[in-house]
Amino acid sequence: MRDLREQRVLITGGSGFLGRAVRRALAARGVHAVEAPTHAQADLTRQSATDAMLAASFAGHGPTVLLHLAGFVGGLGANRQWPARFAYDTLAMALHLIEGCRAQGLIDRGLLFLQVGTMCSYPADAPCPYREESLWRGRPDPEIASYGLSKLAILQVLEAYRLQHGLASAYVIPTGFYGPGDNANPATSHVVGALIHKYVQAVRANAPEVVHWGTGTPVRDFIHVNDAAEGLLRAAEVLSVPDPVNLTGGEEVSIRDLADRIARLTGFTGRTVWDTSKGDGQPRRSLCPEKAAQVLNWRAQITLDAGLREAVRAAMNPG
Repeated sequence: MRDLREQRVLITGGSGFLGRAVRRALAARGVHAVEAPTHAQADLTRQSATDAMLAASFAGHGPTVLLHLAGFVGGLGANRQWPARFAYDTLAMALHLIEGCRAQGLIDRGLLFLQVGTMCSYPADAPCPYREESLWRGRPDPEIASYGLSKLAILQVLEAYRLQHGLASAYVIPTGFYGPGDNANPATSHVVGALIHKYVQAVRANAPEVVHWGTGTPVRDFIHVNDAAEGLLRAAEVLSVPDPVNLTGGEEVSIRDLADRIARLTGFTGRTVWDTSKGDGQPRRSLCPEKAAQVLNWRAQITLDAGLREAVRAAMNPG
């Protein structure tokens, strides 16, 4: 087991929603050797910029643990609008980082590379809740395949670098994040953050209705960002091979039920309208938590109701 207090931890995407939670979790563990360069400091879609970042990290000593959280993110609407950007950014950043670590000798010095995957990689017809062994058994839903297959390709790259160069790595697959500080941009936000933002704005404007895409019948599971951060760090502590592990809150909920819960928590008394001209995506997507419990000795601790109350309270009382 790695003691992260003894490691030099480099985080990509450290200023993002998950990245901030990971930094808080590291601080709570007493991990002080942490660097989290921003996109402005290092454009990971360029090999030269990635190499320069790695060479300069920790005064030239380089990281011993690299947590790769950076990426272009968004929900179903974003995947429909920007499939090429999802594919390019996802692949380019990971490839540049992995090859940069090899070229600079970090793998030979025992680097651990942790990659965050996506449940979008699971086959569209895989039985729910998704088990990790289903990953290679079919094609993802076409609307999210660009992103899902790009993440899956990185899993194979990690295995290739393990076989040829001895790279130690971990690969975790979280379900959808939520919690205080979530992204509220409708173009790039995920489900929970988008719903909370809509209802909070409606309450402030005394709007008579809130409109959502689809029918509300699809079923999903979610994970509080603080639980996700803890699961991710646990993987960094105990794993060394890219054998994928799911991270999930373990509670399934329909989007309609989720919207109703958030409406009640915000005090919204208007009408919720479902725009059925917009697609729903897959009818059910959720992750099996069993492997994480067995391999990581980890389970999510924050229930969906408790997490939603916290997230709504933070959104309604910013600062």
